[in-house]
Amino acid sequence: MKPIWIVDDDQSIRWVLEKALARESLLSRSFTNVRDALAALEDDQPQVLISDIRMPGGSGLDLLQAIKTRHPGLPVIVMTAYSDLDSAVAAFQGGAFEYLAKPFDVDKAVELIRRALEESLREEEMDDRLVDAPEILGQAPAMQDVFRAIGRLSQSNVTVMITGESGTGKELVARALHKHSPRANGPFIALNTAAIPKDLLESELFGHERGAFTGAQTMRRGRFEQAEGGTLFLDEIGDMPFDLQTRLLRVLSDGNFYRVGGHNPLRANVRVIAATHQNLELRVKEGLFREDLFHRLNVIRLRLPPLRERPEDITLLARHFLQKSAKELGVEPKRMSDEALAYVSTLPFPGNVRQLENLCNWLTVMAPAQTIEVKDLPREMLEAGTSAPVNPPRPERAPDLRAPEYEGTQDLADYGGFAVPVAEADTATVVRAAPATSVAPVPAQMSAGWESLLASEARAMLESGQPEVMDLLTRRFEKAVLEAALGVTRGRRVEAATRLGIGRNTITRKLQELGFD
Repeated sequence: MKPIWIVDDDQSIRWVLEKALARESLLSRSFTNVRDALAALEDDQPQVLISDIRMPGGSGLDLLQAIKTRHPGLPVIVMTAYSDLDSAVAAFQGGAFEYLAKPFDVDKAVELIRRALEESLREEEMDDRLVDAPEILGQAPAMQDVFRAIGRLSQSNVTVMITGESGTGKELVARALHKHSPRANGPFIALNTAAIPKDLLESELFGHERGAFTGAQTMRRGRFEQAEGGTLFLDEIGDMPFDLQTRLLRVLSDGNFYRVGGHNPLRANVRVIAATHQNLELRVKEGLFREDLFHRLNVIRLRLPPLRERPEDITLLARHFLQKSAKELGVEPKRMSDEALAYVSTLPFPGNVRQLENLCNWLTVMAPAQTIEVKDLPREMLEAGTSAPVNPPRPERAPDLRAPEYEGTQDLADYGGFAVPVAEADTATVVRAAPATSVAPVPAQMSAGWESLLASEARAMLESGQPEVMDLLTRRFEKAVLEAALGVTRGRRVEAATRLGIGRNTITRKLQELGFD
């Protein structure tokens, strides 16, 4: 890891930061002026740069501009006194990672540097991955259609909607669209809208001003500002809360937005690529997704085929993932025998490419020999093969995109989504929907009258003047349904989500909101 550069003419500031970083076992290198830092950039590069704004012989903002020109992904933290805070924020809002107001708390400064360091290492890892590995692999006709679409969109800034089941590689396609677009030199910022709590998502997207809410001690740039001049990838867009959909629609319509707690409009020069595994047309009909936002996002739609529709690619992908896994672990690559490849090619892979990659990671660690035979596959894969149809028929119409994501057994130690046997006597269960006959039938009196009971309960609450009746009843209804689904699936969340017809991220968020343990 490269050192952290500190640029400040104040010796006491440099000394404090050097000592604080040394306690964290982090290397640092200090400069007293901008000129020396720019000279060092000719043959060296920091992992993170921390710079004051006002220094003799050059401005920290000039240094920031030079850094962003040469190394656009390098996180830069700007230190500023309260007296020039407003001008500093306005000047570097499109480039700096964050700002540090003087005087600062040393522990908070180190925490901020740690965040910048993680961002820098993440960017390096992603860059290496993009350089070393092919973007997307596939020889099947369905994947060739996707490649052709990426090529046609290479010189366009148009908004794109990517649909497909979980694990099909939607983010890879989004990155390829960015890499081959006029915005390739700008940042690529990804955000999973379903993975962030509703209360934090607005700040994550649009940023917030200092003091906008409890705990907002500094101004924070949101993902739209971080993606300035580049691409913003919004994954699982179908799970975005309804009120935030309105704000997103406004940005897509006129390009302006406000930080949380802000009063000055900011201009967004960002290309938006959205992705979902859900059927957005159905969510629009159900009133869960704004129709006008759907049409704004659905300018160009790319559908990624599930792996079961491209079985001819399984051999190619398996060999690639075995090579990749071996390289990451620093071991000799393993290979599948022709029989093992033929067997694996018949499996349904409900988790799609991600499940196949997890399988290859598991085999790299667990297979006893360099040549992988059928008997070396995880037990649940062998059991799945006995019940799965060989080359299942392709759907005549577009399938329901609310498809399950594969999850390995939960009663065994896991590695990459596949069970690692603890003892030979252990038995793994296959994660797939049980036949309808295995689910206990609903009692006739309950199925006939639960709506009446619900109406009576609602009437009693309304007549008593209880507030927020809809919210309270909805929470009770959702909790009851989730408890029933988890009871049927013995606590397996992904299988419960599949049976309920919702996404994995949605059920996780609901469980957290409703206070499930």
